Amino acid sequence: MGSPLKIGIIGVGKISEQYFAAFPGLPGLELVAVADLDEDRAAQIAAEQGVESLSVDALLDDPRIDAVLNLTIPAAHVDIATRALAAGKHVYGEKPLALHPAEAVGLLETAGACGLRVGSAPDTVLGTGIQTARDVLDAGLIGTPVGATAFWVSPGHEAWHPSPAFYYQPGGGPLFDMGPYYITALVTLLGPVVRVSGVVSRSERERSIATGPLAGQTIPVAIDTHVTAVLEHASGVASTLTVSFDVWASRIPNIEVYGTDGTISVPDPNDFSGPVSIFTSTDPEWREVPPSAGYADAGRGYGLADMARAIETGRPHRASGELAFHVLEIMDAVIRSAHEHRLVTLESTVERPAPVPAGASPDSW
Repeated sequence: MGSPLKIGIIGVGKISEQYFAAFPGLPGLELVAVADLDEDRAAQIAAEQGVESLSVDALLDDPRIDAVLNLTIPAAHVDIATRALAAGKHVYGEKPLALHPAEAVGLLETAGACGLRVGSAPDTVLGTGIQTARDVLDAGLIGTPVGATAFWVSPGHEAWHPSPAFYYQPGGGPLFDMGPYYITALVTLLGPVVRVSGVVSRSERERSIATGPLAGQTIPVAIDTHVTAVLEHASGVASTLTVSFDVWASRIPNIEVYGTDGTISVPDPNDFSGPVSIFTSTDPEWREVPPSAGYADAGRGYGLADMARAIETGRPHRASGELAFHVLEIMDAVIRSAHEHRLVTLESTVERPAPVPAGASPDSW
C-alpha cells in the first residue's frame, strides 16, 4: 500500500461521529482537516481528532488534501462536490448523491473530464450482511430469484435527532434518507432497475422535535412521508419497496428475496452486518447462514477506503457515483410515477459492483 489518501471533511454533524469512530481502523486514509459552517463546532471536533480546523474555502483550496468527504446536508451535496472537483480533489459523500438526477449528471461528467473519482454512501452493502446474502443468492441456493420485498418504517426522525428539520425538506424524507440503503441493497443483490411505479402520501400529523435544545419546536413538512414502489429489475425480478415516517410499530422483515427453490432473509442494510437466513424447498426450516463474504466488523468510511485503494490500483471502486446515480434516478422516478400516475422507465443502468470476497481485509483493498 502506497501513501495514504489525505482527507478533508466538510460537515461535522451527527453522521460524522460514525466516520470518526471508523477512521482509526482504515488504512489508506489520513484525516488532515475538518470544516463546517459552524466554525466553533469544527474547532471542537478538530481538537478532538487532532487535526486542523479550516474554513470551507480554505479546506477546498488546501493542496495537502487529496479527497473531500462531503457530510453536508443533502441540499449542499452537489455544490460542495462540484467545488471540490474544481479544486482537483476526489469526492466521497453521504447519500443522496444529489436532489435531482439532472444535478448529478453534471457532477459525474465533471469528475470524468477531470480524471477524478466520485464515491457515495451507503457503503453498508460492503459488510458481511448484504455480501453474505449476495453470496447465497449467486450460489443458487434459492434457485432463480423471482421477487423481493424491502421495508423500512418509523414514526419519524424527530423522535431522536436533535436537529431533524432537514429530513422534512427536499432531499430528505423516508425515500431519500432511508431509501438509498434499501435500493442500493436491492441493486447489489438483483441488478439494475429498468421501470418503476410509485404511490406516495403525506401525513397531516404535526411534527415536533422530541430531544435536545430545540425540543418542542414544530417542523414544517415539504416531503412525502409514506412511499410504496414496485421496481422492475432488468433481470425480470420485481421488488416491492415501502419506506415511511408514518408507522409507529411494525413486525415486517427488512428485506426478503424469493427464489424458485427458497427464500433469503436479508439483514437491515442500514447496518454492515446481521444474520442471513435461508428457507429452501429441500430444507423447509429457517437456518442462519454463517458470514461468507463482505468486510468483517466494517463501519462507515469503508466505501471511502475502498475508493482510496481503487485509485491506487486503478480498479473501479464499489460505492461509486454511478451506482449512487442509478439509485437517485430510481428514487426520483418513484416520486414522478406517484405524482404523474404513470409507469416511469429509467434512462440509466449500472453494473453490480464487484463482490467482496470472504476474508477480505483492509490490506487487500
